Parts: sequence; structure tokens; C-alpha cells
Amino acid sequence: MMKNDMRDMKAEYERCRVLVEDRLDSFFIGEYPYKMLLESMRYSLLAGGKRVRPVICLKFCEAAGGDMEKALDAACAIEMLHTYSLIHDDLPCMDDDDLRRGMPSNHKEYGVFTATLAGDALQAAAFETLLKSDLPPAIVAEMAQILAEAAGAHGICGGQYLDMREERAELSKIEETHRLKTSALISASARIGVLAAGGAPEIIAAAGQYALSVGLAFQVRDDILDQTATAEEIGKPTGSDMKNDKSTFALILGIDRCEEIIRLETEKAVSALEGRLDDAEFLIWLAKSLAERAG
Repeated sequence: MMKNDMRDMKAEYERCRVLVEDRLDSFFIGEYPYKMLLESMRYSLLAGGKRVRPVICLKFCEAAGGDMEKALDAACAIEMLHTYSLIHDDLPCMDDDDLRRGMPSNHKEYGVFTATLAGDALQAAAFETLLKSDLPPAIVAEMAQILAEAAGAHGICGGQYLDMREERAELSKIEETHRLKTSALISASARIGVLAAGGAPEIIAAAGQYALSVGLAFQVRDDILDQTATAEEIGKPTGSDMKNDKSTFALILGIDRCEEIIRLETEKAVSALEGRLDDAEFLIWLAKSLAERAG
């Protein structure tokens, strides 16, 4: 890819990210007796981050022939759900992390009970936001079902349970943990984007397969960065997996083997889209960019 093309892709990513950021900033404002709870929700929701999942949602909508604006509420709902999972992930009863996105974790800033409720409220708000989408009711219902599956026992919650219960796990169990904890929501983001465009079932399936591979590569890169990066570079504590005596891809396989997995999964993601979308250039660039990220 030429340098100009690379700049164009980065500019398009930033355009989508800002679109999501501006819409998110309109939520959870006003004077209420529980204003501090809303502030806690906004604190984590607006703390920055790459917004990978909502961008994937928007760009799959566009690639499937839709208008990104029509997928915007769905994309924001996905980010709300993701943010809830991060707040709970950092709690003392879970990973007990003090830093998230370069800022104190929600429970360090607002206390454990407020942080817990902020996560609960963001999960509910995700579905409220999605269900208000200006799309055909049948499409919205299917989106909500996909998001619910990604959130529950067969998605984030199931993955988090396995992550907490099986500190020393074999490789197949680690892969299953992260398929649920990380890849499930990324896959939901892609499929929901295609649904917003009214895409055909085969496009939805291809989007899901792309995202599952992107999600696995993303997690393996995370495991590498937990060993090799600084807290300043990734915006959260490093060495957490070793501190919590957890098995990871990087700790079991080593860095070189992990780099090979990232390469293979990225190739699978690209192959999933070949011949199925008229313009998959951005999504292909995104898969490669996430695989190579340093933070």
C-alpha cells in the first residue's frame, strides 16, 4: 500500500472515530439525583480508546452498500457494551487494575459500588440505544439478538468467567476464553454493520468470520504487548497476566510463535472478504493495521 493510501486510510479511520465520539458525547447528560452515576458512565465511555468495534460496525455497513449514519446508534451501543465490560474487568474482584486508557480505572475514581452500577447501566443503555435505532424493527430485533449473545454467557460473560476461573489453562481453553471475551463482540460489530445495510446472509457470515480472526489476532497482540510494552504505551498496567498467574498465548507459545498466529489469522480475515464485498480495501487495511499495532 502506498504512503498516500495509508494516510487516506488513517484519515478515514479518524473520521469514523470522531463520528462515534461526537455521538457518544450526547449521552448521559442532565440534572438528576443520580448525576454522579451518569458522570461515572461518561468518565469511562469518553476516556478515549481506539473505538475499533464501532468503526468496524460503520465500515461494514458502508462496505455492504449502506449509509454509515444509519448504523451510528448501533455502533455507539456496541461501544457502551464494550465500556461496561472494561469497567467490570478492572474491578477488585476481577483483574483489580488501577489504570485504563491512561486514566485511573472507574472504581479508583468513583468507588467500587458506583463503578459496578455504571457498568450495569451502560449494558442496559446499549440495548436501549440500539432499540431506538431508526431502522426497520425486524432488523433492529436481529441486531439486538446478536448483541445479547455477544454480551452474555456465550460471549463476554462466559469468556470473563473462564478467564477468572482457569488461571493456568491449556492452549485450547485460552483460545476459547478469548473467542468469547474478545472476538465475540468484534464479530457482533461486523455482523450488525452488515445488517444495518440490509446485507445478504452470506455477507453477514463473511463479516463474522473476518471479525473472529481479527479478534484472535487482536488478543494475541494484546498478550505480546502485556509482556513487551510499557503502561504509558498501552494505557493500562503491563505484566498483569503474570501478576495474576494467568496463562496467555505469549507466555505459553513465546513471542515468535504468537507473531506467526497473528499473521495467519490476519490472512484468514482478508480471505474471508475476498469476492464478497465490492470495496473491502479499508477493512483489509484495518485488519493489517490492528495486527501490527504497538499500543
